[in-house]
Amino acid sequence: MRAFALVGVLALAACSRGAAPSVAEGGEHADCALGAGAVFTPVCAVERSTQDGQKVLVIRHPDGAFRRLMVLQDGTGIASADGAETTRVGTSGNLLEVSIGPDRYRIPFTVKDAPAGATPSAEQ
Repeated sequence: MRAFALVGVLALAACSRGAAPSVAEGGEHADCALGAGAVFTPVCAVERSTQDGQKVLVIRHPDGAFRRLMVLQDGTGIASADGAETTRVGTSGNLLEVSIGPDRYRIPFTVKDAPAGATPSAEQ
């Protein structure tokens, strides 16, 4: 009988920790493919802010991980604000496609006046 009670208590404790949400919390969401070979799904949240005059995007993953990106002031795109992994940026329609390590993101953007040949920024 004690074994069943212990199993019940352990199961309840595991449930109370909760599983990672299937969609990151936030008002704006973007498609992301997290990890090698992942497919794009709209589960990442995007937070847009300005810090010390620099536009910053924080992309939150459903498991709580996140990426901070800086919108480059010269209109050439965005760059990773943290970490040493290379950030690759391209466009597809009105989406900025960003790859950092094995993770990929599709962030809506609007075209601002930028130098010829520049990659559009992810601004609102």
